[in-house]
Amino acid sequence: MKLAQRLGTITTAASFDMLARGKALEAQGRSVIHLGIGEPDFDTPAFIREAAKVALDQGFTHYGPAPGLPEFRRTIAESWRARRGIPCEAKHVVVCPGAKPVLFFAMLSLLEPGDEIIIPSPAFPNYGSMAQFAGGKVVSTPLVPGRGFDLDLDALRARINERTRAIVLNSPHNPTGGMLSDGSLQAVRELVLKHDLTVIADDIYADMIYEGRFTAFASLPGMFERTVTVDGFSKTYAMTGWRLGFGIMCEPLAKHMATLMNNSNSCTATFVQKAGDAALKGPQDDVHAMMGEFRARRTLVVEGLNAIPGVTCFNPPGAFYAFPKVVAPGLDSGQVADRLLDEAGVVTLPGTGFGAEGEGYLRLSYANSQANLREGLARIAGFLARLRP
Repeated sequence: MKLAQRLGTITTAASFDMLARGKALEAQGRSVIHLGIGEPDFDTPAFIREAAKVALDQGFTHYGPAPGLPEFRRTIAESWRARRGIPCEAKHVVVCPGAKPVLFFAMLSLLEPGDEIIIPSPAFPNYGSMAQFAGGKVVSTPLVPGRGFDLDLDALRARINERTRAIVLNSPHNPTGGMLSDGSLQAVRELVLKHDLTVIADDIYADMIYEGRFTAFASLPGMFERTVTVDGFSKTYAMTGWRLGFGIMCEPLAKHMATLMNNSNSCTATFVQKAGDAALKGPQDDVHAMMGEFRARRTLVVEGLNAIPGVTCFNPPGAFYAFPKVVAPGLDSGQVADRLLDEAGVVTLPGTGFGAEGEGYLRLSYANSQANLREGLARIAGFLARLRP
């Protein structure tokens, strides 16, 4: 079988690779603390699960419209107008089985071969993988650790040329938990207008904020028609396995994205959409309780990391990740992550899995119990102590 060369441009996420390695060690009887996968460890709220059961009994087991159930698209549009200030209607919403297809379809829709897309680094690795598969050229621009991993605006401006087609924004940010400042968002807006660009705004962590406030890029003046907003239910509602996401975009792109859905997935499971509709309309007590627990875990993890010699960690204002800088003489971040797993039984992700600018860092997800987080911190401290002469 002769395979297409473009398959060599696409990669898998390190988080799933490290998860599999950790599970393999557990199968051998090893004790493993999982701080790698970006998945809330909470159950989906009961009322959402119940809505899915009711929908199944009501016959929501058949094909639905490619862009999503009309009533669900209306609910999303109404919610995002009210919650985020995005001036959208149902016709601007396309529902997909997860947020990743929205990202993928956006790359396929926007990039011609050789077009450049600017991606801040470190970054969620699938952005670059998808862009390259679509024929685009990835141009990295650094985030600044000393400013909470905000954009280096001078570097961003220097990377824009006549081939630049789009910019990816992610705030709150994976892997750092940082957020883009309002000043940076306004500066990006000016660049978008000046150079006729499109922004792909990954807002999947927008409801997971501990300090400050979230500003949707699509809510800025003149930016709705130039933004593909990517969002979903996996993080906020602990619905990772349900595979439910959506995009908000201008109507012409929404029609094309619906065609891509028709040709790939046909539609998103209709009973899952009914569960998502219930999530948005129902009580948010479980979401608030989950965020309260994440806030406590953030304090535990950041303080614990900063107490370890050779480790410094920025206090992230959003998401559920810590991105500590780890001094381990003679080891790069990949070697540190490998040895932490093999020798200490702690799954972390190397910063280089998120781009060259991640060298020297690890990503830790604190989507685990406080007891496990304490144990994981103790193992990390012990491992690093053994490295010191």
